[in-house]
Amino acid sequence: MTGMADAADATPASQRVRTERHGHVLVITLRREAKRNAIDRAMADALELAFNELDDDPDLYVGVLSGGNRDFCAGSDLNAKGDYVTPRGGEYGLIRRRRRKPLVAAVEGRALGGGFEVVLACDMVVAADNALFGLPEVAIGVVPTCGALFRAPRALPANVARELVLTGDPIDAARAHVLGFVNVLTPAGGTLAAALSLAQRIAAHAPLSVQHSLRAVNDVLAADDLHGWAATEAAFETIKHSEDLQEGFKAFFGKRAPVWRSR
Repeated sequence: MTGMADAADATPASQRVRTERHGHVLVITLRREAKRNAIDRAMADALELAFNELDDDPDLYVGVLSGGNRDFCAGSDLNAKGDYVTPRGGEYGLIRRRRRKPLVAAVEGRALGGGFEVVLACDMVVAADNALFGLPEVAIGVVPTCGALFRAPRALPANVARELVLTGDPIDAARAHVLGFVNVLTPAGGTLAAALSLAQRIAAHAPLSVQHSLRAVNDVLAADDLHGWAATEAAFETIKHSEDLQEGFKAFFGKRAPVWRSR
């Protein structure tokens, strides 16, 4: 689901993702602010390179993924028409990546649709008190396709995951913290510092111990992922040629309420 803003996107493709090293920690920052960090082909490719750097450099132990100080990520740029899959990471360079190094999400503002699915693909979450997590896909007649249909019920109580998927309404960071999804809650503007602190606490320990412990935990949690992906694809197959999906997109771009026909 996109969060494309009305402002023109003046961010050059080569600058849509920034990486900075803080000792053994790599900070990866989305920099397409005018589009609320909606991910297109150029941003997906830049994310793929950044996550490859984290994976492949033995001097990097932990990653932090930030959307900056306004919005974390609005998910897919609808103008990309699904063209955001990369060789190693799958969707957005991350969603299907087999990682062994911890990744902390630093979330300010909105993490919606695919943006929330990016957070679900991380290992820990630091969120500002202004953060919102949501899956608004039903509002335009589609379904979440980047892991939320099985990762959200794993990270949250199943009834809360259903609420997010079926109502399209977001939950705020305070509620997500109480539910155990958010590790650290900060004032607005404080997520990067808090995420760096958490990452550095992890990076202080033996890298191989951390990496193999994380891999073991994530392998157990992901044991049913093949079934999850198959169920997601089956759900999408049933609606991808529907009149409602076409109506949802037309209504979204026309900035009007959709008229659903259940066909």
